[in-house]
Amino acid sequence: MTLHRPFAFFLAAFSLSAVLAAPAAAAQAPAKPDSLSSPRFDVLKASVPIKVDGVLDEECWAAATAIPLPFEWQPGDNIPSPVKTECLVTYDLRNLYIAFRCFDPEPKKIRGHLMDRDDTDTLILDDHVSFMIDSFNDERRAFQFRVNPMGVQADANFSESEGYEDFSWDAIWNAAAKITDWGWAVEVAIPLSQLRFHASEGPQTWGFSAERSWPRDTRHRMTSHPRSRNVNCILCQFNKLTGFEGITPGRNIEIDPTFTASRTDAMDMAGFPDGPLARGKIDAQPGVTAKWGITPNLILNAAANPDFSQVEADVAQLQINRRFALYYPEKRPFFLEGADLFLTPVQAVFTRTVADPLWGTKLTGKTGRTAMGFFADQDEITNLVFPANQGSAQASLGQDAYGGVFRLRQDVGKMSTLGVLYTGRAGKDYYNHLAGADGFFRLDRKNSITFQLLHSETDYPEPVATDYGQRQGSFGGNAVFFEFLHASRSWIIQTRYEDLTPGFRADSGFVPRVDTRTGSAALFRQIWGKQKSWFNYIRLGAAAEFVYDHAGTLTDRNLILVLLGQGDLETQLNVQGIFSRTFYSGQFFDTAYGMADFHIRPFSGSQFGFQSLAGQGIDYAGSRLAHVFSVGPNASLSLFRHLNTVLSHTFERLSLGGDTIYTVNLSQAKLVWNFSVRSFVRAIVQYQDLEQNPAMYALAVDTKTRNVFTQLLFSYKLNPRTVLFLGYSDNGTGGVFDSRFGPGRIGITRTDRTFFLKIGYAWQI
Repeated sequence: MTLHRPFAFFLAAFSLSAVLAAPAAAAQAPAKPDSLSSPRFDVLKASVPIKVDGVLDEECWAAATAIPLPFEWQPGDNIPSPVKTECLVTYDLRNLYIAFRCFDPEPKKIRGHLMDRDDTDTLILDDHVSFMIDSFNDERRAFQFRVNPMGVQADANFSESEGYEDFSWDAIWNAAAKITDWGWAVEVAIPLSQLRFHASEGPQTWGFSAERSWPRDTRHRMTSHPRSRNVNCILCQFNKLTGFEGITPGRNIEIDPTFTASRTDAMDMAGFPDGPLARGKIDAQPGVTAKWGITPNLILNAAANPDFSQVEADVAQLQINRRFALYYPEKRPFFLEGADLFLTPVQAVFTRTVADPLWGTKLTGKTGRTAMGFFADQDEITNLVFPANQGSAQASLGQDAYGGVFRLRQDVGKMSTLGVLYTGRAGKDYYNHLAGADGFFRLDRKNSITFQLLHSETDYPEPVATDYGQRQGSFGGNAVFFEFLHASRSWIIQTRYEDLTPGFRADSGFVPRVDTRTGSAALFRQIWGKQKSWFNYIRLGAAAEFVYDHAGTLTDRNLILVLLGQGDLETQLNVQGIFSRTFYSGQFFDTAYGMADFHIRPFSGSQFGFQSLAGQGIDYAGSRLAHVFSVGPNASLSLFRHLNTVLSHTFERLSLGGDTIYTVNLSQAKLVWNFSVRSFVRAIVQYQDLEQNPAMYALAVDTKTRNVFTQLLFSYKLNPRTVLFLGYSDNGTGGVFDSRFGPGRIGITRTDRTFFLKIGYAWQI
């Protein structure tokens, strides 16, 4: 198949533009961009501590700063809000207090469900409020907090220059909500130790935004300030809050001891399917992670035998007929402190390369206009990706590797940055070092330029270089990235150039393809609906991409035509036509195929959708042109208050003439019963059924392969780091085998099982 590179290119353009624009059904002409201004507010100190219970009955709230939410920015374009919302702000020397009164003409229609913390895919289906705090008032980075009517919490980091919203960041804070006969209320206390800001005796000014999401026939999003679709930045449009005299983050010391224990019973596959599961040893691992606020803005994390366990199973992905390594996101808490600082256009830092560390240390923060980050670790496993133009390979060395990353970023002007980056990993007869510079320049509120220059030096062990066709001895490589982006109300224009030489390696990052010179451009026209229009928003456009290797061969040429529309019930339809020429295995393949992505949210707690693809593709195993068809329905349902379900299925078929090469079905189901905002039990099932036609392959393949993964987890979270997890998982396989286990039909047989326990405690000093 040839969809992956051009589709990823389009998504990069679309995801960036999606931050800048939202569907509209404007009831009035939008205000001129230059006339938009955000109200400013003075914040007064609370006279007594506030009890966080969702009932705003303390006298402090009567004296708190009241911030209305008069603007609807989605789907309306800064039109009057359809419902009244009031945000209240105050503070004392320990906490920042935020409250909302969300008035509703029909309180029985309020949507609120229990769910896991940070389950934002489910949370956005509910009524909820959110607020963002730019505590340095530099319009570059903000903390985000969300709460629904059941008191479910979500929090995130937001970085303006990268357009990066990371909900895997966690703070420890309190929230409570209560549904009433007039609507619902929420009360929040955020310890100042969980935020970063300049320490000063006098008043401070922070950027601030309050928002309410009110989903009914459509999702109305209302804010405390106007949001211009003609401005390519979010934080620059915030309200400003002045006050906060005498506050400090305190000592900001947190010690998180953990204990994990697991046992894996596995079958010797030489005896499959009749062999028993051999009882494994119990692996008990005590560990500790400590966090110290050296200054109000500089945080040191250190871990001995750190707990880098992951209790959420990765979403399964199809691997058949794919040329390049698959990407799985980072979910481990240690790496998420200040993670946005390590983001660069070329993904030179990808912390999942750290697999099984003995220790780790990390320093992140900002002093004045300078932000810096550093982490180091000793990893007992050295995972490697060997990239090339035509595909990538992976290997794992059974040896320790010492790794480190250093990042420095300097604010330039009002909204621009310059940075330097170093990454390194070294082990026996192996090293990879990478260094370079990058920058983000906002020319004005519509136009920006991003660039990055990198150089790497690498040396693999001789047996590894021989086995994987890599260069012997030390070798180097370079990476160059340049992008111009124009984003306004009516137009999005993007041009990009990237050059990755054959010898470039980013072993601490994720760069699965090199030996490329890539030029691309995208042009999108945005059309906004008016009141009572049949559509809210339409985007039309095209993107083109040309990829050459360093020998001058055109290896990829892609043209993508795009139609995206949005309407009521949060309906969205994204249709693409993709026309490609791909050089593979010494020959050119011309392909054309269409893609469609649809979703709708018809009632409370629901989302339904599908993804589909049909047309010409490449059979990489046979180096030939084929026909590909895939379809993937999905659904998310929050039933009653307690039950959340996420269901998805992918069917894919590759065929030649009237003969099928393979068909594959991948099904995933996640069911969560939430006892409260703190505890749940979750079941995950992943099932894959792959059928291959041996007559269509040059080498022997299995006729039918079935794989099943199941996971059961009980979770109790007092806060993100005071937790109890009890889990079980297993894997099974079966099918009709012609190659791996000799000919014959085998039912699905369990090949391993794991029992898991984790206890963690957050001790704050």
